[in-house]
Amino acid sequence: MRFVSYEYSGTPGIGVMMADGLRGLSCEASGYPGGLDEVLATGANLADVGATLAGSPLVDAASVVYMPPIRHPSKILCVGLNYRAHSEETGMGAPDYPAIFARFPSTLVGHGQAIIKPGVSEQLDYEAELVAVIGKRCKGVSVAEALGFIAGYSIFNEASIRDYQMRTSQWTIGKNFDATGGFGPWMATPDEVPPGADGLRIQTRLNGKTMQDGNTGDMVFKVADLVSLLSQVMTLEPGDIIVTGTPAGVGFSRKPPVFMKPGDVCEIEIEALGTLRNPVAAG
Repeated sequence: MRFVSYEYSGTPGIGVMMADGLRGLSCEASGYPGGLDEVLATGANLADVGATLAGSPLVDAASVVYMPPIRHPSKILCVGLNYRAHSEETGMGAPDYPAIFARFPSTLVGHGQAIIKPGVSEQLDYEAELVAVIGKRCKGVSVAEALGFIAGYSIFNEASIRDYQMRTSQWTIGKNFDATGGFGPWMATPDEVPPGADGLRIQTRLNGKTMQDGNTGDMVFKVADLVSLLSQVMTLEPGDIIVTGTPAGVGFSRKPPVFMKPGDVCEIEIEALGTLRNPVAAG
């Protein structure tokens, strides 16, 4: 099932994308279960919530504003150099332990919303990434247990400001410009994909041209590995998201480099999960 967080005429809503379109309830409607953040935080059964939403009225999907599926995650944990081919193209090599850095909710934009190129840089790069959404609180879980704590999967364009990223040994500053994290269009429950969303084709298209074409099977650390390793350090809460790394083909590694600019349209597609589409606008 595919859960959509949206606004319609400025009013928040939650829905599910069905074969006949988007069905959902606004926050003003009877039976509204809460936003997806709240649904996960309360431990509500996603199957039951999905069944309620599947029986709700059709919503004009062309008229809604797609919001990030999780609007206010307490943690956005990103993984660098997590695809073997990408590690090779950067010359850094595959890590022995995940390269973890943080993003913050102010960076998030939904499907269809603009990624903003800041005025201080010309080096806005695209990065196609799989997102794993935590569904239950977990601490110190094993690899074998880890996938049981996943509520669903989504798509991320982890747009990076490369010159700022490389100014310090820590990447945080180049990864947290406002409105540079495309996230969506929905959260798909685990039954929609193979275990751990492994073996899925992942692509970036910039203005229709394919720039990245990889497979989640190339990950150095799989979703279960990441959940287990991160939960050794911190308690993962419902709604936390893990952004699992990008395949080869990023703009700054190309000769000459290719960066996004205002007027561009960037699409990230992951097999079985859909396509995240974001225009690029000037900041």
